[in-house]
Amino acid sequence: MKVEAGTEDLVQKDRAHLWHSMAKYNEKAAPMIVSEGEGSWFTATDGKKYLDGVSGLWCLNLGHGRQEIAQAAYDQLLNMSYSPLTMSHVPAIELSTKISELLGESYTTYFSNSGSEANEVAFKIARQYHAQNGKPEKYKIISRYRAYHGSTLGALSATAQANRKTKYGPSAPGFLHVPPPYSYRSSFADRANSDLAAADYVEEVINWEDPETVAAFILEPYISGGGVIIPSPEYLTRVAEICRKYDVLLILDEVVSGFGRTGEMFGFMHSKDAQPDIITMAKGLTSGYLPLGATAVRSTIYERFKKQETKAHFRHISTFGGHPAACAVALKSIEILERERIVERVATVSQSILSKLHQLNMLPQVGEVRGIGFLYGIELVEDKETKAPLSDEKVGAILAACKEKGLIIGRNGDTIPGYQNVLIIAPPLSSTEDDLHFLVRTIDTVLRAQA
Repeated sequence: MKVEAGTEDLVQKDRAHLWHSMAKYNEKAAPMIVSEGEGSWFTATDGKKYLDGVSGLWCLNLGHGRQEIAQAAYDQLLNMSYSPLTMSHVPAIELSTKISELLGESYTTYFSNSGSEANEVAFKIARQYHAQNGKPEKYKIISRYRAYHGSTLGALSATAQANRKTKYGPSAPGFLHVPPPYSYRSSFADRANSDLAAADYVEEVINWEDPETVAAFILEPYISGGGVIIPSPEYLTRVAEICRKYDVLLILDEVVSGFGRTGEMFGFMHSKDAQPDIITMAKGLTSGYLPLGATAVRSTIYERFKKQETKAHFRHISTFGGHPAACAVALKSIEILERERIVERVATVSQSILSKLHQLNMLPQVGEVRGIGFLYGIELVEDKETKAPLSDEKVGAILAACKEKGLIIGRNGDTIPGYQNVLIIAPPLSSTEDDLHFLVRTIDTVLRAQA
């Protein structure tokens, strides 16, 4: 990136003092310094504008510059800047009530600061719930290979992406992994039915481990950072059935897929009879305007925490979890989603515009295009027959070419060794049709030029 006059000092300070996420150190590279944003676009300090094709980190659902969201935070901070949830406050009460309404059943919500923390809370609740049901031996948590559930120790233990875990082991005990519903690279012989085979494998693992030792199964309805893997709706329905059969709590990680990204308010709503016992949220909950995580628990489960026994209550605390301003921002974000009918628009516009990405399947380096709503992945290969993943260098060149044309997209970086070959597209849900046409056209142009 070219360093403009006046930004050299910022670059030097950045190199000396700022530790970037997921970045290898390069003393010669100048970071992109973002100075402002409007809608789905942001501007760097060199004056160049970019369409944000990944919503920041999957979170900027309503785009930059929503004045009424900023005003909600401002008004709340003036009225009451902070109160811990050892007590209560109106924004948290209203938001927890709204979450139950959106989920269609009665849930009790614990607020934290991020998706990682929301999942940590879910694991602790699941284990304590079974213990207070007289089954303290039910402590194991099942998750899926390629899944990402966070960076804190428990959440990282549930995460099954080797590159994210190397040098940070050993993992916390009690976490197991099963194959994902990934028909393109299926672990099962019958690729046509590999989703249901993957679901049935969960039941096998539960039985091999002994159902009396398995507490919960955590999964994203659609694997996001692990390569945008989109199972059939029947997969989640079958998984939910298995969990109910063995008294295994179904934890759905909707940190990415929640709040409209898939064309439903929550990803699990595309499947029948898949209501979660516990659901975790963050990112789009506030549209990225302030940090907030949430762990919503079926109120029937919460009943077990009302016992008047020593240590029967949930002994967990988060200083900033459920911050009044963050809750106010979440309420306003949800209000906008509903008022502007953004979820319905995602379902419609994704079909009319983003679905054109599927036409890229004809290109020699495109193995498979997968997508739902405003969540797409393009798996790149060296050869369609062998499915050998496209090299890191070639994937990097594609990302750089898109950036040069003013489009930022992502990839499944630092996930599975040798398989970091999936382009990730997840634009803000408020993106205009012109924005989306530009996104599709740019990716098409770049991939055809490098075919």
